[in-house]
Amino acid sequence: MSRSYTNLLDLAAGNFAALGPAGGGRRRENGASAGGRFERASWEAYVLANKHFFEKIVEVINPEDDYVWVHDYHLMALPTFLRRRFNRLRIGFFLHSPFPSSEIYRSLPVREEILRTMLNCDLIGFHTFDYARHFLSCCSRMLGIEYQSKRGYIGLDYYGRTVGIKIMPVGIHMGQLQSVLRLPEMQQKVAELRQQFEGKTVLLGVDDTDIFKGINLKLLAFEYMLKTHPKWRGRAVLVQIANPARGKGKDIESIRAEIQDSCERINREFGQSGYSPIVLIDRNVPSVEKLAYYTVAECVVVTAVRDGMNLTPYEYIVCRQGIPNSESAPEVSGPRKSMLVVSEFIGCSPSLSGAIRINPWNVELTAESLNEAISMSERDKELRHEKHYRYVSTHDVAYWSRSFIQDLERACKDHFRKPCWGIGLGFGFRVVALDPNFSKLSFDSIIMSYGRSKSRAIFLDYDGTLVPQASLYQKPSEELVSIINTLCSDKNNIVFIVSGRSKNSLGSMFSSCPILGIAAEHGYFLRWTRDEEWQTSTQSPDIGWMQMAEPVMNLYTEATDGSYIETKETALVWHHRDADQGFASSQAKEMLDHLESVLANEAVSVKSGQFIVEVKPQGVSKGLIAEKILLSMKEKGQQADFVLCIGDDRSDEDMFENIADAMKKGIVAPKTPLFACTVGQKPSKAKFYLDDTYEVVSMLSALAEVSEPDPTAGLTDDLATSVSSLDISDEQIQFSNTRIEGS
Repeated sequence: MSRSYTNLLDLAAGNFAALGPAGGGRRRENGASAGGRFERASWEAYVLANKHFFEKIVEVINPEDDYVWVHDYHLMALPTFLRRRFNRLRIGFFLHSPFPSSEIYRSLPVREEILRTMLNCDLIGFHTFDYARHFLSCCSRMLGIEYQSKRGYIGLDYYGRTVGIKIMPVGIHMGQLQSVLRLPEMQQKVAELRQQFEGKTVLLGVDDTDIFKGINLKLLAFEYMLKTHPKWRGRAVLVQIANPARGKGKDIESIRAEIQDSCERINREFGQSGYSPIVLIDRNVPSVEKLAYYTVAECVVVTAVRDGMNLTPYEYIVCRQGIPNSESAPEVSGPRKSMLVVSEFIGCSPSLSGAIRINPWNVELTAESLNEAISMSERDKELRHEKHYRYVSTHDVAYWSRSFIQDLERACKDHFRKPCWGIGLGFGFRVVALDPNFSKLSFDSIIMSYGRSKSRAIFLDYDGTLVPQASLYQKPSEELVSIINTLCSDKNNIVFIVSGRSKNSLGSMFSSCPILGIAAEHGYFLRWTRDEEWQTSTQSPDIGWMQMAEPVMNLYTEATDGSYIETKETALVWHHRDADQGFASSQAKEMLDHLESVLANEAVSVKSGQFIVEVKPQGVSKGLIAEKILLSMKEKGQQADFVLCIGDDRSDEDMFENIADAMKKGIVAPKTPLFACTVGQKPSKAKFYLDDTYEVVSMLSALAEVSEPDPTAGLTDDLATSVSSLDISDEQIQFSNTRIEGS
């Protein structure tokens, strides 16, 4: 790699990462913020560095067979470059740094670009669930993408692709460490150190000199332990190996000065002839010497305030174990034992169940933990060491890499089964993957089938299908009413609006459609024409459960600003579209569990949707009411030979599924063309899609033009004949990508 390229990568990663995930919520050891100003030039250098990597990969890659595994924040932009060139390439990414909380991450000007480029991978790995949780929270709050957990696997549905989330801390290279432990000079160095610290209890810290490692906090805690536990004066020694800083700057110089001042003060106050409580090694330490220090140390202390994995504790455990079946190994004599005091803010902390975990900012508690660690009984040290070594030796770097590759293969198994194509510009680029049988609805095809049929059933959702979800004017336009009336006036048609809205709302909006059928509240209420009485699809429900559910929903409504409850005759719906989405999403999950527990013995179903939680009677769904209507047509001698069903959200998926099975059940005529159509290109049980509500209305208008209105249908002439002159323009119908569940 050329020096100019290395300099470019250093500039990009060093400057840009200060605000990015590597920062992880930067805070100096004195408690002050260590933030910085975002520099567009640094971001551009970062992108350019990633592009250079991409160009080199393209020279050697076989996209049909190869896997690409990208590591750490330096190359976060690389997946988008690769995905734009190779739509089906199998890409994994592992972040070795902490991912910041959404409150910190959201301040980054290129926050969405980074999230989207990570989502262009097939599998994203993190050391701990905390890091993964922060990433998932950012995806939820900034992109509106929620994760799902199934059989132990976490996944994000991103434009038809499932992006897997892998939580697996990296391990160490056991063979490499043990080969150093076998060296003759290793034994010699261990002997020297044992002689140097004879009669002393050695605590050890091994850290890079930077603002995140908490070296000075460790020194202050050790000082406090000597003050409060004077028995350790003259007996306990803290050896601090401070590896030279990888970069330069005022922060580094400040940290070094703080460390030097603390060491001098502590040694001056507690030192005596032949005893220095702090031994500071401020230089590059060879591997043999470092592992020798691990071998003689009674306890290793890690007080990082923010770190990725930090493998120091793992290396220490292996060194204390020594070489299996080797009499000459430099291990401690007798049973193996070790102790760890580790920060709760490092990636390896959750895997070390026997370690004493501390908050390094709490100097007093850290001091007590140091005393506890070196005062612990020998038997306890042995048991903790045995547990730790068992984990470290079986979860080494080879195990970690095998596990990641296996999950990456599983995540990519459908890559060549689904049709996919790339859309978007720049870092907004993504690949849309759909079912092989999923295609755009052809106007010519549906018009041809429509013209050949003699008994048609048309089911239309309302919100998000006939009108945009976020439209300020939720009532149907005159043009839409005219189209529906024309379709209804054809004696070969049965047309139904099937919606989650209440019967009063739908009845009012379509009062000028005398022969339009309406199925309200997901089909609980039904009427075939305007002048008929409302029927119920099941027996009158026992709504006593509402008195149990409403107080629970009120509790969450009061606690979630911007949310509200919609009360229907047979259902309760909690809406949280206008609330803070991160908090509201968490509240919705909690409410779902709470309601399911409270209503466990009631004949109701509790479901969550996009921005809603709904409680409704069991046995009520759009799919069941569509099936009931088709069955009724058959019983009247009008068995359907053409079915069109259009919807846009989860509640419509039941309808798509039931319609797909209608022919198997004999409800519709043999060889009936079934057009189940969703709005928008997204994973669905429907076979067809239209891009938006504009296309839906345009398609219905095309069907109305070839309809044969019955003059005796009771419609006025102007409504029955005005369809051909309709001008459905952008000025008349406003569209939005925002969607609501429960329509």
